[in-house]
Amino acid sequence: MGGLAAEPAATTVVRLMDGAAVAFEVLGAAVLVIGLVWSVVLSARVWLATGRGREGYQTLRETFGGTLLLAIEVLVAADLLRTIAVEPTLQNVAILGLIVVIRTFLSFSLEIEIDGVPPWRRALTSGPERMAAAAVRARDRADGASG
Repeated sequence: MGGLAAEPAATTVVRLMDGAAVAFEVLGAAVLVIGLVWSVVLSARVWLATGRGREGYQTLRETFGGTLLLAIEVLVAADLLRTIAVEPTLQNVAILGLIVVIRTFLSFSLEIEIDGVPPWRRALTSGPERMAAAAVRARDRADGASG
């Protein structure tokens, strides 16, 4: 009889973890959509204020690059929850490992593309810090052109 009581509790935990993984996936998608809109608005503001498309493009690259890095981190968290808590099979763990390697490579490539230097050659910053710094630079560019 103890096994019957434990089974619904285990099922409830699996459902909760699956729900949490779905929530992280939705959050990751929202970060991408909101980040894209925010990046386009900032870059358009810089472009219109300065009249220079190159500065607007640079703002778009910096802000959306930071958005992509943040979204990748959130989506990896979703994959971790789903693999470890929901379906911890050897095959799923191997797939998670491959996903983490691919996303790590993408993050690494994005950081080099955005900053122009490898990550170990500069201070550690996270996606949100990079996005905030890009927003400040965009504001400064726009204010400098209008002032």
